[in-house]
Amino acid sequence: MIRFFNWLFPHPFLTLLMAVVWILLQNEFSWGMAVFGVILGVIIPRLTANWWPDRPQGFRIVKMIGYVLIVLWDIIIANIEVAWIILTRRNKNLRSVWITIPLDLRSPEAITILAGTITLTPGTVSADMSNTGHHLLVHALDAKDPDAVRDDIKSRYEARLKEIFV
Repeated sequence: MIRFFNWLFPHPFLTLLMAVVWILLQNEFSWGMAVFGVILGVIIPRLTANWWPDRPQGFRIVKMIGYVLIVLWDIIIANIEVAWIILTRRNKNLRSVWITIPLDLRSPEAITILAGTITLTPGTVSADMSNTGHHLLVHALDAKDPDAVRDDIKSRYEARLKEIFV
């Protein structure tokens, strides 16, 4: 049974994501479009499974939901902080820095989510990854302590992603 499930849903998260995106693209909910979104979410990953040989073997969806909530909260807070910087300092005295973050993550999917999370959060952007895939280059708009920014990214995001992608 588990073997059939893994065959049918080679990328369960991608299946769920595609179904949700399809429903959102319709601009109004209908059960028919929801079912069609699920069908697309099953068929497309199944047809492209051969090109994803190193997919993560374990994925904890409950921990991912918690991660998404934390990221959404951080995006709201970062928007307020960046707006405050723009309104009060008008780009004076910005402590803009480049930070190299050593990665403990090895899964390409987890690294992609980490880089996307950093970029989605206003005030930071992931700019490059080392050739070995062991370091991420991040630009921070205003950082009093670059080491604290690095440690925050590692503890707040990377540690959780390590728990999500087993």
